Amino acid sequence: MTDEVAWLVLVYKVPVEPARLRATVWRRLKALGAVYLQDGVATLPASAPAERALRGLQREIVGFGGVGYLVGREIVAGQLEVTGTYNRARDEEYIEIVERCNDFEAEIAKEIAAEHLTYAELEENDEDLTKLKNWLAKVQARDSLGATEGPNAAAAVARCDTALEGFAAKVYEAEGSR
Repeated sequence: MTDEVAWLVLVYKVPVEPARLRATVWRRLKALGAVYLQDGVATLPASAPAERALRGLQREIVGFGGVGYLVGREIVAGQLEVTGTYNRARDEEYIEIVERCNDFEAEIAKEIAAEHLTYAELEENDEDLTKLKNWLAKVQARDSLGATEGPNAAAAVARCDTALEGFAAKVYEAEGSR
């Protein structure tokens, strides 16, 4: 699969001032999951949603006085390196999700040990789990090249779901006995 990947490459230059323009472009590219090949050169595996997003960003860059070009094609040399960079970026996101899941599970254990078995605590933890699930879904949607840490992150979120269900059962039991 890696030797047949088509890429979209955004080559751009943003005016030096105001600095917020550079930050805006960087944030948008990061949210898309793009990786930098060098300063002002970011890439994504080609897809219709990625193309729409990068075309829009290119127009914005030009609109605020910058220069931008969107190129689409296969990598002639260095395909494995670009794919590796892309997958490492996804793996870093997955690893961060696993770390947050570990924190979530520790928080649930702490709440149980402290007997903070209330609906308010349950609701707060349910919101946190929803955020983790949404984050995982976003990374999985960007993970078009099969980063290796995806299954670990999915398993960690599933463990969080199980931990929350156990916490919920304890809350229902405690609330029922009051």
